[in-house]
Amino acid sequence: MRILYVTANRVGDAVLSTGLLSHLMNEHRNARVTLAAGPAAASLFRAMPGLDDLIVLEKRAFGAHWLGLWRHCLLRRWDLVVDLRRSAIAYLLVTRQRRVLPKSDGPLHRVALLAATFGMRDNPPAPVLWTSRADRSRAAELIPDGTSALAIAPAANWRGKQWRADRFAELAQNLTAEDGILPGGRVAIIAAENERSQAAPVLAALPEGRRIDLVGAGDLTAIAACLGRCGMFVGNDSGLMHMAAACGIPTLGLFGPSRQEHYAPWGPRTAWVRTPESFETLTGADDYDHRTTDTMMDGLDVGTVVTAARDLWHRCGREAA
Repeated sequence: MRILYVTANRVGDAVLSTGLLSHLMNEHRNARVTLAAGPAAASLFRAMPGLDDLIVLEKRAFGAHWLGLWRHCLLRRWDLVVDLRRSAIAYLLVTRQRRVLPKSDGPLHRVALLAATFGMRDNPPAPVLWTSRADRSRAAELIPDGTSALAIAPAANWRGKQWRADRFAELAQNLTAEDGILPGGRVAIIAAENERSQAAPVLAALPEGRRIDLVGAGDLTAIAACLGRCGMFVGNDSGLMHMAAACGIPTLGLFGPSRQEHYAPWGPRTAWVRTPESFETLTGADDYDHRTTDTMMDGLDVGTVVTAARDLWHRCGREAA
């Protein structure tokens, strides 16, 4: 069986689509998958079993990237085309079956909306991540066995969603203190290399022997392997948050000018906490522009996040440590 799976450009959306993809592969054990994803998200699928072709869908003017994808796939006969981008591609290729992401009809979590593509809205498959042996070996070098590590992701894809660095540093110090949930633990700071400026203040605030600098430490599968070796994750609403949740570690997401009803971390070992101001309040000003706004997370104080982290840990963290 040959499947074309067109998924997201953003890392978080691509992570959330992996559960549906894993379900399809389990249903069709001999399937060969051609996967199309944006440049930021493509490496998520590098170690996926059954991957036949990985197409990096780089955006081009006037939608030329879709024309390029169509040309790439035109001469193949497909058994199933899944389009999670709602383009025309599923209708322009010869295929036995096509499925296109439906429009949301309410405050539906993205995982459930993706599952609705195959009529599984009420029982959606959970996101998963695939890593290689090399990824896991490298992660074991960076976070050795016996290391108690708290993962912190202080960056976000736009400034308004980003909790301030000094608050992340205070949080990390609290959670790894002798009376914290990870006493004496090390703190793994995770971000892309182009986000080093956001991560640098957190790194600088931690003693050298207590920090693990994972800024730009590898592609997404390498980072996934590192996340899987951490005891807990706390971070902004971001792709890394969704990756941590997919790894199964206790994951706390911080929300402000984004909707937790759509993008809360998914899974039984997750929780979220948000600013006291609602999404509508934060984004409703006449001059609001997410491209230019400063952080909109200042209403969320460190004490509130510490309490949420401790609550999550006592609910499930000890089992995962």
